[in-house]
Amino acid sequence: MVLQGINGEIKNNSSDQLQSWLDLHYGLFIHLGLYSQLGGMWKGEPVKVGYSEQIQMWADIPQEEYAAVSKDFTLENFDAKAIVSLAKEAGMKYLVVTSKHHDGYCLFDTKTTDYNVVKTSPFGKDVLRLLADECQKQGLKFGLYYSLVDWNEGHAFDHNNNNKIPKSMESLIEEQLTELMTGYGVIAEVWFDMGHPTVEQSEKFSHIVRKYQPKAGINGRIWNNKGDFRTLNDNQVPYDKLDGPWQTPASIYRETWGYREWQEREDFEHKVLNLLQTLISVRARGGNYLLNIGPKGDGSVVPFEADVLKQMGHWLKRHRDAVIGTHPTRFAKPGWGEMTAKNNHLYLHIFEQPEDKKVKLKGLVTEVEEITEDGYDKELEWDKEDTELVVYLPDKLSDPLVTIIKVTMKGELQLVPEQTVVSETDSWVLTTDKLEKGFNFVDEGNYTSLEKSNIRLSGYFKNNEAGNYVMKMTGQSNETIDYLVSIGHSDLVVTGKDLNLKEIGPFSLDKDQQVVPVHIRLYEPQNKYQDLELECHQLTIQKNK
Repeated sequence: MVLQGINGEIKNNSSDQLQSWLDLHYGLFIHLGLYSQLGGMWKGEPVKVGYSEQIQMWADIPQEEYAAVSKDFTLENFDAKAIVSLAKEAGMKYLVVTSKHHDGYCLFDTKTTDYNVVKTSPFGKDVLRLLADECQKQGLKFGLYYSLVDWNEGHAFDHNNNNKIPKSMESLIEEQLTELMTGYGVIAEVWFDMGHPTVEQSEKFSHIVRKYQPKAGINGRIWNNKGDFRTLNDNQVPYDKLDGPWQTPASIYRETWGYREWQEREDFEHKVLNLLQTLISVRARGGNYLLNIGPKGDGSVVPFEADVLKQMGHWLKRHRDAVIGTHPTRFAKPGWGEMTAKNNHLYLHIFEQPEDKKVKLKGLVTEVEEITEDGYDKELEWDKEDTELVVYLPDKLSDPLVTIIKVTMKGELQLVPEQTVVSETDSWVLTTDKLEKGFNFVDEGNYTSLEKSNIRLSGYFKNNEAGNYVMKMTGQSNETIDYLVSIGHSDLVVTGKDLNLKEIGPFSLDKDQQVVPVHIRLYEPQNKYQDLELECHQLTIQKNK
């Protein structure tokens, strides 16, 4: 019998509402505001603590003095067409711009406050309107950043930005969100930031977005686990693949998001390579990547940043099908780089060439048709024995940045997970080292409460024949909640108490299943990030007698 593995592509199961956000994959973040005019400087001295977009707090600038900066905020070289064109050239599908940062200064024409670019700056135009219109013209999606912290409206400086939201400010946020959701066409993403809202406030703000922009993706920093996708920490790339939709917000310089004139801009080639590898790693783990630039106070893009984006776009144009539109795989992370897949193509992203120039991959079930250097169509030599693939790299690779090996298969990706348990009997023991955890992050209402959570436990075994099977767990679960246990195509809902004490089953296995997945999840989680509260030492699966 031909060995049958499991589907090797990991696709997020999502509602139609979120699918348009999931398809974005790669976008441009823009941090622009009064802080851009200061450029990380105050009274002739560089402010070297904190992010430069928060310079008002870190330099302890009085509100009156900070607000006076707006008279010099000319944006004379701001060019929405050029910025959107740059995003397109970089290979991006959307952009997100700061509508209002923690300083409370609005880049849009709002009725809620005169503290905005239209009323107080020489520029006198709605920056969001210019960018939104240009995105529509050029076919990019448009998104908005919105801070829940507002120093102009009474929030005190808090280095953690965990300010609670008083009732007086709650109504202001509601009005501004309504203006933003109704005045700029279709919004693809709403990127909330910081603050410490109550559960009711998070729900209220989310409802406003849903009411007017039903297909917008809401990020996790609306807090209280009410977002559509989880925003990770700044510049964070998770070691593990994460369950559910998520995004890495990244900046060209990790030290800041807003413009700073004294920022060191050097080693261009290394910067491009590092950001490309980060983009690939995020996509290989199933996330979206939002990469930031910080324009100057005159509105111009820093030439170094523009050149980095263009170089990334040049590379991405050659390898777009290997990154954008692909999915992560169920392979374990290899030492030589990353992997993505789509339909009958598997892409091997080479970060470090093996010394013996042999790229090895274990567990590939699907037969291979041909292997080439992606973007150059140069055929490579390879061998495949059973489920082990070996690709022989040439002495000289064509791509000067990141080489991608394109594996064309004779069908969709099927694989045998590395931790699959094989037994000659009708009993399998899945110990801790053979079990896989599915991670995400859960929060309790603010940034500093964000913690890693385990939302799935999985294992795999190679069954010998069809029949009914039972499972016993050794370990400890929360007895007050219900769990969903899946073996193959069979599901059972069990109490935590029963999971601790009893055999669970029976589960029916078809004769055509050879590699069988075992999953334990929460049956009705309070939110998509809730921890299993499960300590499992081993799972034993055996034929029902």
